[in-house]
Order: sequence, then structure tokens, then C-alpha cells
Amino acid sequence: MGPEGSTNYDVYLRTAVSVDAQGWAQFDHVKMPDYRWGIFLNPAKEGRKIHFGDHKGEAAWDSVPGEYRANLRRIIVTQGDTEPASVEQQRHLGLTAPSLYDLRNLFQINVEEGRHLWAMVYLLHKYFGRDGREEAEDLLARNSGSADNPRILEAFNEKTPDWLSFFMFTYFTDRDGKFQLKALSESAFDPLARTTQFMLTEEAHHMFVGESGVARILQRTAQVMKELGTDDPQRLRSAGVIDLPTIQRYLNFHFSKTVDLFGADESSNAATFYSTGLKGRYDEEKHDDDHVLKDSEYSVLSADLTERSVPMLNALNEVLRDDYIKDSASGVGRWNRILNKAGIDFELTVPHKAFNRNIGPLAGLTISPEGRVVSQEQWQQSQSQWLPTPEDRAFVQSLMGRVTEQGQYANYIAPPSVGINKQPMDFDYVRFN
Repeated sequence: MGPEGSTNYDVYLRTAVSVDAQGWAQFDHVKMPDYRWGIFLNPAKEGRKIHFGDHKGEAAWDSVPGEYRANLRRIIVTQGDTEPASVEQQRHLGLTAPSLYDLRNLFQINVEEGRHLWAMVYLLHKYFGRDGREEAEDLLARNSGSADNPRILEAFNEKTPDWLSFFMFTYFTDRDGKFQLKALSESAFDPLARTTQFMLTEEAHHMFVGESGVARILQRTAQVMKELGTDDPQRLRSAGVIDLPTIQRYLNFHFSKTVDLFGADESSNAATFYSTGLKGRYDEEKHDDDHVLKDSEYSVLSADLTERSVPMLNALNEVLRDDYIKDSASGVGRWNRILNKAGIDFELTVPHKAFNRNIGPLAGLTISPEGRVVSQEQWQQSQSQWLPTPEDRAFVQSLMGRVTEQGQYANYIAPPSVGINKQPMDFDYVRFN
């Protein structure tokens, strides 16, 4: 299920060989049929205690408590389902890679998402008996975008039609993965915590690919804007680069799809998962409270965008979403520094969290990216300014052409500032056999 048109290549890959932070990976050319996954769990910490929820202070669990079996299985299955989904969404990108460097990164992400699936399957097989084995088989039966048997979460049934979409996906949606995995790495179920702690080591590269990919597109666009002395989208498109308003619309789309992944603003399931010790918060130990939260409150948005306080236990999805939004905005700020350095008066922005939502009380509301309530008529009139249009997607698709010469890059994207594992720019990241 790897990238199409690329089944028998030697690819310069990072392969996990250890959980030790100083020597956990090796780099070498690997023929794809020979690539093998390992199962890696961070070493068990002797005497590890549960540090949140109703079981706070008790010993972490090495086996699944019977009363929490169904909820734990559900958490693992949902996480596991996202991993092969992204590989399925990205398959055809192998045919349009803008460079060997980028094709290599696509392979790297795909094999690691496959390993993350395998890690979740390992937990299902080892700890959940026949039910776990059946759930593991169902992970293979579902397929991204299928009309009959789609992936569980909506964002993982969307197409990833081009490399701008891929970079936005790996920046925003893989960042959701980071936050979900961090929350699960706090789990009282020690095998889940240790497995997700190691997965986070690999997730960082996926976000790097997204952030640096968008940055390189911005660098190339800024270069052409300076050369032509214009910010006119049509002139820039004629020059074969992606104009900044189009990049903003792609950003709006992928951000809004991703914030839905955190679930409903108020959730009894989120409260249950926390209180029973199954899933914590992002950086749980850094929160200055009692880590039980029975008496804590948190602000969520109502349908009219006014804030109201609700029990924090029920708002834990929103807590995680707000942490994610802050983290996402910091990277967008780094993109803006590229434009500022080039002397370009344009600022990319993260849209309001109520924009283009499909889950919870904000679902279906007509909210502008700035957070203004607009009429249905205004939404229809302005939607083409806020979200990618069919014309935008057709234009970006028209730029997609496979570049296979060493050290060469498609016209719409700049070379990276440094190679993978400090390799030179003309390194043979992919060898065609």
C-alpha cells in the first residue's frame, strides 16, 4: 500500500532499531519489499504510578482491567485506524513527487505510519484476545474514502490530491497525532503508554516534513514575487508558483478539518477516559491542579460564540484542542517570518476555531475565519475566498509533475536548507532499479 509507481525502489530510510534516544535509528538504502517493522515500547519504569484520575497514586497496569476493557480497545482501535488511512490517502503522491528528497520523505512517513498501525495491532493481539484479533482484521478491511467501509474519522476519508495538501496534512493533521499520542502516553495502561511514547519519536519527523514543505513553497513563491515585482495571483500562477491567497485557503481547510478530530466540545467519554486513567491531558504533569479535576471548570463556546463554563472533565477534548491550536499557530508564525524576511506584506493566519466545523455545537455554523457570525448568503458569497475552490485545486494539480533527477526540484518549491541525515542536496535519496 505504499506510494504508487514506486514499488521496487531502494529508498534512503530511517529504520528504528532501538528505543535508546542516542542510537534509536539507522539510515541506509532499503529495498521496499525488504523493509521490516519492529515493535518498540519504551522501557518500563519500575514502580510507575498512575498520576491522574480516580486511580491517581496507584500502580500502573500491566494488563487490561476488565471493567475498562471495552473503552481501552476503542481508544486503541481509533488511534490505529488513522495510521493506514493516511498511507491510503497519500498513495498516488508517489507519481507526482517534486524531488527525490520529497519522495523519500513520503516513503519515510508511510513506513512509519505502517509501523504505528502495527504497534496498535500488537496491543490488540497481545492484550485483547479474540476480540482484539477481530478488531485488528477490521483495521485492514476499512479503506480511506470507501463508500461501504470508510475510516472511522472524517478527516481520514478526505483525499490528499497534491503536495500542498500533503504538506498541510502532515503539518496540521499529524500534529493532531502528536497531541493524541501525548495524551495516551500518560495512560495508566502501561503497554499503551510505552508504545505511544516511542511513536512520538517518529511523529516529529512527519510534522517537520509538513512545516518545511510549506516553508519551501512560500520561499519559492516569495522569490518569484520579488523577481516579477507583483503579488497578482494570476501572474504568479502563470509563472508556475502558488499564490499566497491560495496557500491561505488550503491552510484554512486543513486546520478546520483537523480541529474537528478532537471531538465534541463537551464529552462524557472524555470525562470517563480521564477519570478512569485511560487517557490524560497533553503534558499532564505540567498542569498546576489536582489531576483529578472533580471541581475544575473550563470555558467552551456556545453556538452564538459566547463563552460558558462547564465541568473540566467534560471539556477535556476542548482542553486538548486549545493546546493544539496554540502549537499550530506557532508554526504558522515561522512561515510568516519567511515572508517578512522577503519584505512581503502578507500574513498567514490560523482561522477561528469555530470556522468550518462539522462536530459539536459549532457544527454547520456560518463563521468567518476571523470569528464573525455571517449569514448563509454571506457564507455562500465568501466561501471561495476562504476555502480552496475547484479552480484552486485544478491549478495546484496542474503543477504536480514527477521530478526524478538528483538535486532537481519542481518549479513551485525551493530546495531544503539541509539534507536528510546531513546528506548533500544532490544525494540519491531514491534509487530506481
